[in-house]
Amino acid sequence: MTAEVTADVLAPRRAGTRHAGGLPGRAGAYVLLALYALVSLYPFAWMLSGAFKDNREVLAGGGLIPARPTLDTFAKTWGELDFPRYFLNSLIVTGSTVLGVLVVYSLAAYAFGVLNFPGRRAIYAGFISLLFVPGITVLLPVVILQQELGILGTHLGIVLPFVNGTAPLSILLLTNSFRAVPAELRESARCDGAGELRTFWSIYLPVSRPALVTIALLTAVPTWNEYVLSRVSLSDQNAFTLPLGLQSLTAMTAPEYNVIMAASLIIVLPVVVLFIFVQRYFVNGLIGAVKG
Repeated sequence: MTAEVTADVLAPRRAGTRHAGGLPGRAGAYVLLALYALVSLYPFAWMLSGAFKDNREVLAGGGLIPARPTLDTFAKTWGELDFPRYFLNSLIVTGSTVLGVLVVYSLAAYAFGVLNFPGRRAIYAGFISLLFVPGITVLLPVVILQQELGILGTHLGIVLPFVNGTAPLSILLLTNSFRAVPAELRESARCDGAGELRTFWSIYLPVSRPALVTIALLTAVPTWNEYVLSRVSLSDQNAFTLPLGLQSLTAMTAPEYNVIMAASLIIVLPVVVLFIFVQRYFVNGLIGAVKG
């Protein structure tokens, strides 16, 4: 009886001790995360500040707040970067890549996650194993293949490798998402006379919208910022994307760093805005894919 009373008395005290001991740990974690966020955001803050300065003030250093804020840098950048043309080229390449990825790999993931056919596991494992192949190792074969197909120097020549390069991750996330859809929904659709394409379009795609948005974002961001393959493949300046246009600014004999920062801000801003609008779907898509 005494032991039971003692245990009842000490239990709240021990719980309170554990709770109190957990607070410093959480506080320390928050402090580390805050420091990491500051370190990560500081270059972006410096770029944002430099975009509103003249080149002399950028070279002089100083604080993040411009002494004499100006919008002339953006006007100069707009003219020197030929922004409308490069923006349109990047939009065409990125949009075509995202569309190709969503169409091709949603169908492939439906086959791997829902249908049964001989060799399904082996083919799926082969695609996933490509996650461990560095993309730079196939750069030369891709360029040779572009030349053989007659698409070297065109937007199609870089869109197709971009679509192919996202295959492992896209198939992995979408297959897990499709597998999480209850089989009863497919059986119900089959009983109503729906074929595989109708079932795929009417049931699996709407339910897996967060995963599709996640794949679209994970495809759009690296494609928008891609430089290496575009640099090797594109030679006509009229076909340049925004990263190539930015590189042409840095290659000037006397680069103007405020113009470079303004151009970088223009390039980064669409990605930031896109993520702000779709971040809810992005997080839900990752969680659903992991659970699946």
